[in-house]
Amino acid sequence: MYHALGYSSILVMQATMTFEREDIQIAMVTINDALHTCQRFRKRNSIVGSLFSLVSNQPVPREDEMHADICYAQCLLQKASLTFVQDENMVSFIKGGLKIGTSYQIYKDCQKSMNATRAQARSSDLFRQFEGGVKFGIGSFNLILYLLPQRILRLLEFIGVSGNRDFGLSQLRDVASSCTLPSVLCTLTLLFYHTYTTLILGTGEVDLAEAEALLEPCQQKYPNSSMILFYSARIAAIKGNFEKAMSGYEECIRSQQEWRQIHHLCYWELMWCHSYEQNWMQAYQYADRLCKESRWSKAIYLYQKAVILSMMSEDEVAGTGENLVDLFRQVKGLKRCVAGQAIPPEEFAIRKSRRYNATKPVRLVIPALEVMYMWNTYSIVGKSADCTKALLATVEKAEETLRGDPTPSEFHADDSCLVQMLKGVCLKHLDRLPQAEQCFTQVLSSEHRIRHDHYLVPFTLFELGLLCKQRGDVTEATAHMEKAKVNYKNYCMEDRLHFRIHATLNCLNESPA
Repeated sequence: MYHALGYSSILVMQATMTFEREDIQIAMVTINDALHTCQRFRKRNSIVGSLFSLVSNQPVPREDEMHADICYAQCLLQKASLTFVQDENMVSFIKGGLKIGTSYQIYKDCQKSMNATRAQARSSDLFRQFEGGVKFGIGSFNLILYLLPQRILRLLEFIGVSGNRDFGLSQLRDVASSCTLPSVLCTLTLLFYHTYTTLILGTGEVDLAEAEALLEPCQQKYPNSSMILFYSARIAAIKGNFEKAMSGYEECIRSQQEWRQIHHLCYWELMWCHSYEQNWMQAYQYADRLCKESRWSKAIYLYQKAVILSMMSEDEVAGTGENLVDLFRQVKGLKRCVAGQAIPPEEFAIRKSRRYNATKPVRLVIPALEVMYMWNTYSIVGKSADCTKALLATVEKAEETLRGDPTPSEFHADDSCLVQMLKGVCLKHLDRLPQAEQCFTQVLSSEHRIRHDHYLVPFTLFELGLLCKQRGDVTEATAHMEKAKVNYKNYCMEDRLHFRIHATLNCLNESPA
């Protein structure tokens, strides 16, 4: 059953990275075979036995039955992820959700079996492997559930599902330091949490010390692994060492040629590293490669390429052979849906591209810097004072251009507020807090003038809250966060902001102050 789980895991990973219909179908057949294999070893419960278990303690299952349950639960999670990818409609979304719920319950049952088995002093290697699988599943679920905003979490808690970050992290750390099959999976999960999740959906404060401690033994065991090389480069980027990061991503690309999708991850990161340094031509080249080679999100990649081109001079754009207006107009036709809903970053790209649908298109103002903000990369750029100062200079140049515009368009107020918000973010990362606060206050006082980009006000309130947190004013920070969460609805990237507010409020509640 472990062989079946391992083989299906590789094919599922490949399918979710390629989005190729053939790969998805092959992975689905394989995962169904793996589920069938696991089911053969699972304990069979009759209706009478199920009723009897409600009123009495069930005997502890055999070791092979316990392992079969763990493998079955992991297979169900993989099938759920394939279900989301295979069909982008509400029915598939519900089916996937039910599979996740069943998997969670199996993990909870396995946890009970583990505790009961431990009481009987089973200490065999088979038990340690089982314990590692249980802790990996329970830890991952707790970590994911903890990240969910309260409005979603309340619904899940109603059916008995809840999350605890510290408990989830402790479970994953225990397994990551062990010599069991799930140890590498736990290490990669923790690395992803520290280097991506906390940045995109969290406060932006990364535990680099733990990430490096997790990576060190892996570097010794698997020095040529593309994933280890990738995370080494990612940590360098988060530290603000962009040259070392770019060198690491290039080494990762050279390390293997079988999975081109890992190359695409590196292209994405290389594009950002060049964007941080405002090397727009190099950033464009990687964005262009993603547009041509990757199937993940054509709308996001095309918009990313278009906004990077927007930062270049007309002569440079002409040299690429691209038509900027045509690129923006193509974005809408490339959107995808999940459960009948647009993907939030794609919806954001489509809304921003509407300016170019008019007979006389109105250019976006510093759109690449706006996209950088939406992906919360200022937390990374802020580690490099030189790059932050250079971005601030670009923002101030845009501010001067808007101020001197003789014929303001209907987007003028929106653009001015965007510039002020990004200026405030740069100043905040440079520890020029009074000036940053002045920029944020200016956006909030202009709320009634904003006509299109309504996301600017709640995001600015969030930034003002972070500024107060940086200053040590927990009460004021919490007030701004709550106002952004409660008073504003139906704007672009609302869920992403709610994730970040939720993470920040949890951080503030845990503060000694």
